[in-house]
Amino acid sequence: MYVTCLDLEGVLVPEIWIAFAEETGIEELKLTTRDIPDYNVLMNKRIGILKEHNLTLKDIQNTIAKIKPLDGAKEFLDKLRQLCQVIILSDTFTQFALPLMQQLDMPTIFCNELIVDEKNMITGFKMRQDNGKYHAIKALQSIGYKTIASGDSFNDLGMIKQAEKGFLFRSPEHIQKDNPDVKAFTEYDELFAAIKAQVESEK
Repeated sequence: MYVTCLDLEGVLVPEIWIAFAEETGIEELKLTTRDIPDYNVLMNKRIGILKEHNLTLKDIQNTIAKIKPLDGAKEFLDKLRQLCQVIILSDTFTQFALPLMQQLDMPTIFCNELIVDEKNMITGFKMRQDNGKYHAIKALQSIGYKTIASGDSFNDLGMIKQAEKGFLFRSPEHIQKDNPDVKAFTEYDELFAAIKAQVESEK
């Protein structure tokens, strides 16, 4: 019995922070886990930039309200959910995720939470646990599931390599080059076919 675990940003929807960087013109906010592997370092950097520019959670949510899923993402997810159970494992935050999940027909998502003060300023963040994607895969395996995982960034490699089968999807060249043992795809049809082959190999 398989569960497929997918990253969110870069796989199903555009990168939220890149969209916000483009809207605000702040180039440093374009950095993601494709660039900085340590998520705590990355988020603390982002929070510092938000404070410096007096930008609130609402400012980011206004940008998120304009974001649409990547072309073909919803169709891919709909088809995949008919094949097996699917969980989105993301390092994003509950305060960001809801409008995106609504557009994808509310798949299950495990993510984190922002700490916000009375002025709607982001002052910190609370991760479910360190390396949460990897531990989610381990937990699913511990209750009898086999797992397939796919993502695009450094912070997805733990779950990809722990899963029974893992794939990179639309990941940058330097991540693919450093992980030649992981199959990499750029099209949803290719990824779906690879997942389907793995699921059906157990029947």
